[in-house]
Amino acid sequence: MDHSTLKGFPEGFFWGASTSAYQVEGAWDEDGKGLSVQDTKELIPGTPDFKVSSDHYHHWKEDVALFAEMGLKMYRFSIAWTRIIPDGDGEVNRAGIAFYRNLLEELRKYHIEPLVTMYHFDLPDALQKKGGWSNRSTIDAFVRFANVLFEEFGDLVTYWLTINEENMMILHGKAIGTTLQEGEEAWRDLYQQNHHMLLAQARVMKLCHEKCPQAKIGPAPNISEVYAETCNPKDVLASQTFSAIRNWLYLDVAVYGRYNAIASGYLREKGYYPQVEEGDWETLKGANPDFIAFNYYNTSTVAACREGESNVSARVGDQQVSVGEEGLYRGASNPHLYRTEFGWEVDPIGFRNTLDMVASRYGLPIIITENGLGARDTVEEDGSIHDPYRIDYLRKHLEQAELAIADGVDLIGYCPWSAIDLISTHQGFGKRYGFIYVNREDDDLKDLKRLKKDSFYWYQNVIRTNGKEL
Repeated sequence: MDHSTLKGFPEGFFWGASTSAYQVEGAWDEDGKGLSVQDTKELIPGTPDFKVSSDHYHHWKEDVALFAEMGLKMYRFSIAWTRIIPDGDGEVNRAGIAFYRNLLEELRKYHIEPLVTMYHFDLPDALQKKGGWSNRSTIDAFVRFANVLFEEFGDLVTYWLTINEENMMILHGKAIGTTLQEGEEAWRDLYQQNHHMLLAQARVMKLCHEKCPQAKIGPAPNISEVYAETCNPKDVLASQTFSAIRNWLYLDVAVYGRYNAIASGYLREKGYYPQVEEGDWETLKGANPDFIAFNYYNTSTVAACREGESNVSARVGDQQVSVGEEGLYRGASNPHLYRTEFGWEVDPIGFRNTLDMVASRYGLPIIITENGLGARDTVEEDGSIHDPYRIDYLRKHLEQAELAIADGVDLIGYCPWSAIDLISTHQGFGKRYGFIYVNREDDDLKDLKRLKKDSFYWYQNVIRTNGKEL
């Protein structure tokens, strides 16, 4: 709808930015850290490993000072499970505890609210060798890990996130490396893993409320509007089906403790419905997330399948993943959107649509935990980095966020990706997202110097004016 006046961003709005441990920290084997699946996986040709990343492990004080200079009110980051419990379920590593405690205390010193992700794609490799999330014992290991975090950092952390982009680990499990199975067995394995993650998440949310009653906790999937290619009812049905599989399966369980009806029907029809043990439904109920966090980059457009031709494409944007499923939907292009140089469709209005959808379905406060533009940034001779394309992307999304607030969305925070340059999973340092430039390339560490981009100063002013000057 059109609004005659806008409310603006609320007082106390959490202007933030995000990173993840394996993409930014480096120090992959220092101070007792164990190996994660990100340390042992087969790399995409042409991309670097995560041994150094942005070397945040050795630059954290400098980085936090820059975050404070930018004016961040919140910093969303993940804690590496293998820094805390190197083998995933054994002895606690006190050096890892010390690193994160120092980081949290430094953030608090600058009045930056930590938003801590417990698990961001970096399962301990020792657990993976025992079956990973396919093994129900990983549920107990994750709950124990969370318990250590609550005990060690509960006095410093108010806002917790459980699992980052669980839906992407399932929907694109072969690309991300979540499963080693093939064909139909891969999908059965993935949806069993998903069930175990949902159980682990529910137990951890309940544990958080018990051990840290002052804290707040929520899920962090990747959520986006799914458009129908046309108003043909078959296309609309395809979009609703894909949205249930992509979005609502994950959030309905987190909020309501039950599987989404359409997604459940899909799983039964395909033979992917997970094995459910006695007590699982009771575990899933009553987790009561305090807010919903979600990552948003773009929307999807789908249509009904066509007979006599393949309905599955092998590429979306810059990722080699399958889009479309025979008998359900096929991927389609949206002629109303433009694409980035990496092939991502840009849809700021879709951001508002998605915010409105999530708010209407669940009625909970919302924090955006990722939203950003990956691009090839260039350092000028004077050390400046001009990134008007990033500013334009973020500005347009924030304009739509402000409209969503006027629509009635209880948006309490915005943490774009990313606070600082880090390794893009699929393009390394060739694709940068940060407000702060890290002087390294994929095959040359250089001096790892931090440089402020133009977007740094733009976002600094956005925060200073509480979004009045975009």
